[in-house]
Amino acid sequence: MDDQTKVLEALSTSNVPLSQKEIEAKTGLDSKVVDKAMKTLKKEEKIVSKVRCKWEVNH
Repeated sequence: MDDQTKVLEALSTSNVPLSQKEIEAKTGLDSKVVDKAMKTLKKEEKIVSKVRCKWEVNH
């Protein structure tokens, strides 16, 4: 499973939007790895931030 998939899975299994630190804790990935994966997912519009610094899957 690649890093982007891990981040998406962590967000989709959560009932609430997550911060980057919460995503790091859930996935066990390094902060730089999570940051890179999130930047790609943002560009692809797969994740959105409706609340400042909290992320969720774009439905």
